[in-house]
Amino acid sequence: MGTRAVGDRHPLTETTQTTTRTAGRLLFVDNIRIFLTVLVILHHLMIIYAGSGSWIYTEGRQDEISAALGAWFCSINQAYFMGLFLLISAYFVPGSYDRKGPARFLKDRLIRLGIPLGLYSGVVRPLFIYLAIVRPEATDIFLWSWYRSEYFRDYGIIGGGPLWFISTLLIFSAVYVLWRLVSDSRRYRPQKQLVGQPPVGRPPVAGPFPSGWAIVLFGLGLAATTFLVRLRFPVNESFQPLNLQLANFAQYTALFVVGLLAYRHNWLLALPASRGKLWMGIAVSLVILYPVLAIATGAAEDSEPFMGGWTWQSLVFALFESFLAVSMCLGLIYFFRRFWDRQGQVAGILSRSAYGAYLIHEPVISLLAMAAAGLAWHPLLKFGLAAPVAVSFSFGLAILIRRLPHADRVL
Repeated sequence: MGTRAVGDRHPLTETTQTTTRTAGRLLFVDNIRIFLTVLVILHHLMIIYAGSGSWIYTEGRQDEISAALGAWFCSINQAYFMGLFLLISAYFVPGSYDRKGPARFLKDRLIRLGIPLGLYSGVVRPLFIYLAIVRPEATDIFLWSWYRSEYFRDYGIIGGGPLWFISTLLIFSAVYVLWRLVSDSRRYRPQKQLVGQPPVGRPPVAGPFPSGWAIVLFGLGLAATTFLVRLRFPVNESFQPLNLQLANFAQYTALFVVGLLAYRHNWLLALPASRGKLWMGIAVSLVILYPVLAIATGAAEDSEPFMGGWTWQSLVFALFESFLAVSMCLGLIYFFRRFWDRQGQVAGILSRSAYGAYLIHEPVISLLAMAAAGLAWHPLLKFGLAAPVAVSFSFGLAILIRRLPHADRVL
């Protein structure tokens, strides 16, 4: 997500400036956001061509190679990338709340998350779906009647498409405000609070990074919770009013909380290099082993038992997904902190435009794929050729949108 949209800059570095970190910023976190935004765009583009997930437009052409590689790519991404997005987004929430107080913090969230969410869900997405998908198939259906009677029924009330993430951030932010109001009122005496001033939050303190066993126990607990949640909410089954896949919310909630704790204990900077390398190696091993496990467990032939329920397959999938998420989060944080904790002019522009690129990539890549639908090429070839164009167009359009009056305050 864009830097300004998902959290304020890390206050620990506001008085320090080096060749790789500018004042008040963690550049490696900005760069993780760029990476994840690009990955989201490529993930959805792969769904269009490999049919390995749900998207508003797919080409429907399948062959074994495309299906296998598409499933591998999308399954690996799905296991961790939105959880990591939530973790790094949550990292900046406590400091922002401490400086602004509940009212200003919530107002800021409503501006930066609520306005784009409302405009896209209520205006941009309906127009895109109607003009690009509904109208060409049924010319006798008019926009207003379709919008009023069918759109919200078929596509949810808010947070359609990839914007479920924005609505989730808004919900989590509101819950955090409620939690802070309750916890701060218990922690501090009223007479020590200055009237009209933000509540006094606990400052970030350097502390020991969680031990290896603590991380393993966290992964096991996450897997068990995910397995239990999926007894009621199987994978790929959405809570339609808000377009939320609740099967993944054990991970999303847990990693958001980890992000909050990471700020208080300075974990992003305290992560030992040896620990980061270890979990990066585990992540790479799990990525490579995924096809082997898929074949050995029968997931390549029938994935239904892995989606949820009292099955050993669902438990195995929850274990694999949870430890892949944990290892990728730790490994990527280490990797970017070690090798990409700097920004030139281009990376700075991309960082500021990442939120906007995420917001508008759904119509961009869908229209791009529709324009190339008549080309009878192998789907993976089309994906490879479309990928740089899709990423460039999404970020380019976001850069232009941010130049509109007052748009930079939101995006």
